[in-house]
Amino acid sequence: MPEAIPTAVRKTAFALTASLALLTTACTGQTGATASDDASKDTTINFWHAWSAPNEVAGVKALIAGFEKAHPNIHVNVVGNMTDDKMNQALRTGGDKAPDVISSFTTNSVGKFCSSGALVDLNPFFKKSRIDPETTFPKAMNEYTQFDGDRCSVPLLGDAYGLYYNKTAFKKAGITSPPKTWSEFRADAQKLTIAQGGGYKQLGFMPDYHGWETTTEHYLGQFSPTYFDGKGKSNVAKDPAFAKAFTLQKNLVDELGGYQKLEKFRATLGDEWGPKHPFQTGQVAMQLDGEWRLGMALAAKPKFEIGVAPLPVNDDQAAQYGKGYITGTIAGIAATSKKQNAAWEFVKYITTDTDAVVNFSNAIHNVPSTLAALKSPKLKYDPRFKTFLDIAANPESTTAPASLNGGVYLTTVQELGYDYESGKVTDLKAGLKKAAAQIDTDIAQAK
Repeated sequence: MPEAIPTAVRKTAFALTASLALLTTACTGQTGATASDDASKDTTINFWHAWSAPNEVAGVKALIAGFEKAHPNIHVNVVGNMTDDKMNQALRTGGDKAPDVISSFTTNSVGKFCSSGALVDLNPFFKKSRIDPETTFPKAMNEYTQFDGDRCSVPLLGDAYGLYYNKTAFKKAGITSPPKTWSEFRADAQKLTIAQGGGYKQLGFMPDYHGWETTTEHYLGQFSPTYFDGKGKSNVAKDPAFAKAFTLQKNLVDELGGYQKLEKFRATLGDEWGPKHPFQTGQVAMQLDGEWRLGMALAAKPKFEIGVAPLPVNDDQAAQYGKGYITGTIAGIAATSKKQNAAWEFVKYITTDTDAVVNFSNAIHNVPSTLAALKSPKLKYDPRFKTFLDIAANPESTTAPASLNGGVYLTTVQELGYDYESGKVTDLKAGLKKAAAQIDTDIAQAK
């Protein structure tokens, strides 16, 4: 199980919008249909990625070794621990030392990568290789790697979000199974909350948006929202999923003690990545989190049994229980690269070869990103990890769509969440309308 901060989560989702401004000028270069280099000749390509933890670096090294064994004429020069800022700048300038292939932790960057032309459209490559992305990748991953019909990226492992729960605390509270609907979840959260003085001995769930992974987009994933309409306009004020998600979270805040009390308690808790994470210490009984948390929690040797299940769904979507929010790492080919056919051989191998994807998943403990790899008997994992494999393969699982200006729209939605949970905004309907207008304005200005 994972010992390091996960790939997709390590992204600073909302800070990305500034770095992605580097891509405002379209790049020029070959496209998949016109790439002319001979991939059968001896050549070297540059691969830039963001992994840095020892187990991740070792996993990347093994992945490349497998590729070079299968393609002895193509050599891969690796540059690791690269930020999006550095990759974006290199994609603009090109040159012999610039990347031919990049791997980014940030799915929010896909819209910018595609619309700017920084990465080539991979559709021609997939077609030439007779690979159908829609039957190769899980639905949500297939969706977040393209924008406006331009498939400028491809999934390279992913993260799936589910529910961790303290089985020992559940038993003491008389709860026999994890909640499947939000109504059940709210009731369980209250049963699991034990007051102590002016605070909590045990909190059933920390609902605050400033908590650990309890962001608006992660909550919203369980409501299957439509962020944009057919014309590309914000749907935040029109799709009832947004109001339902905001209302659920606000109800949890109010029912579990109120914003001020919860924030006061949160300030006393450990950070997300250390051994004193409040779920691992038993201070919080349920946790919305990704697949990496299991390994980190087990490494902390908690004094209780850990349970894992899908996150609940809204009561009117009970039949969709088992879905979750999906995000992940992406890979793409630089438009400035003069070795795009060789680069494609590498990208194709690391993202569609079943054994390569499985071995990489085993090495860095993220969710496999092909349907075949998700079912591979060669996967090694704690039985509880299968919950996340099932969530990734579930066609009802969701993601946040790519946008012309990256994750700016998600920032706007999150800011409304902060204001609504704290009481600064009391009229949710008006708040959603204002957020929608802001999102539309930001996208219009980015064109």
